[in-house]
Amino acid sequence: MLIRARVAVMSRFQPLLAQCGLSEQQWRVIRTLAEADNLDAREVAERACVLGPSLSRIIKTLQARRLVLRRTDPEDRRRVMLSLTPAGVDLIAQLTHQGSASYADFVREFGADRIDKLLDMLNDLVELRQK
Repeated sequence: MLIRARVAVMSRFQPLLAQCGLSEQQWRVIRTLAEADNLDAREVAERACVLGPSLSRIIKTLQARRLVLRRTDPEDRRRVMLSLTPAGVDLIAQLTHQGSASYADFVREFGADRIDKLLDMLNDLVELRQK
């Protein structure tokens, strides 16, 4: 049911992502970097729920599009640091603005109180994993 619910919610936003040429995984990576810029690759993979090998491929694609900057940590040369470029920040702003109408429709149809309750329960479920 969780997967079906995810598909139902994302179906509202997939056309917008497709217009920008982004996959859902790419969007999650960009969104993660927008929320906490300058993260190491391991942290991005964990927060965006993307496997390491997939993240490597995603980062190459996003770098080629000049949306993400990849650099070696000067203090630990084994560590890869990721951040959004100005073009990446602009894309986030554009998608957030364009997606706000879809999100408002979703809130109106499903109900703000129900969304809040659902998010609380999902957070509780995620916390079980961390115990």
